[in-house]
Amino acid sequence: MPLLMSEKDVRAVLCMDDLIPAMEAALDQFSGGGVRQPLRTIVDVGDGHAFYGVMPAFMRHPPALGTKLVSVYHANAAVGLPSHLATIVLHDPETGALQAVMDGRYITEARTAAVSAASAKHLALPAARVLAVLGSGVQARSHIEALTRVRAFEEIRVWGRDAGRVRALVDEVSSGIQSRMTAADSPRAAAAGADVIALVTASREPVLTRAWVRDGAHICAVGACRPDQREMDTELVQAARVFVDSRAGALAEAGDIVIPIREGAIDASHIAGELGDVFGGRTPGRQHAGEITIFKSLGMAVEDVAAARLALERASEQGLGRGVVL
Repeated sequence: MPLLMSEKDVRAVLCMDDLIPAMEAALDQFSGGGVRQPLRTIVDVGDGHAFYGVMPAFMRHPPALGTKLVSVYHANAAVGLPSHLATIVLHDPETGALQAVMDGRYITEARTAAVSAASAKHLALPAARVLAVLGSGVQARSHIEALTRVRAFEEIRVWGRDAGRVRALVDEVSSGIQSRMTAADSPRAAAAGADVIALVTASREPVLTRAWVRDGAHICAVGACRPDQREMDTELVQAARVFVDSRAGALAEAGDIVIPIREGAIDASHIAGELGDVFGGRTPGRQHAGEITIFKSLGMAVEDVAAARLALERASEQGLGRGVVL
């Protein structure tokens, strides 16, 4: 009997300490050829400020098969809904039978931050002490939760266009961590001297420039996920060693890479490698202390399927979720 899992159920069985190694393993397997995953299908909705995606994947070990259905509506805040909504469907990889249907909103939020944390674990300087977060939504919160698990930050600076949301985030998060939390009044003030920078905005234009980034910084660029959107200027991308989750996906969808290529500033060879190949030891990561490293994240179906498989396993063990007859 298939299991139906709400967001509450998923939250109860998934934690960041488990998700970070699970995402490392999933990306290693993806880049090593152990995953079958086409480029996601994207349908623009309405005036182009919203889209709907279909993201299937099959992974060999542990065996998992599923699809995420995701919508991104940035105007949802006005009606009290999250901008990203998702449902994940899992099937038995042996038979194709339906195993579970679960809310994918929290999985999307948490696995994205877990992959960023894994990138920082492997690419950020070990002595990183200052984290800058540009953005103040759910990804800002989840990135703070994840990144503080892989580096001992003394200071975390948060900037966002809505000062009230920034203050609320700082107040909410500061009580649960040891790092000093501050609200920055500009992206430049947040990024200046930061060792790790998380870009988690909804901006379609650069919010971070090369001039504001110190040598040796690591950047997790998460927010821009369409070919006409970017959070970093061309000079910054050109100056950095760039890693991606999927080379094919980045060259098709990542405006932070597609736009500089179109401008003639870089070509496809500027991508140093996929993050999974760094995890698997097939591609070298940071080469020296002064190098700027960038992980350009788009998010992949295999991450969702791996996280959903873990959630289903834990829920089955704990008796969570509800069996449904279809």
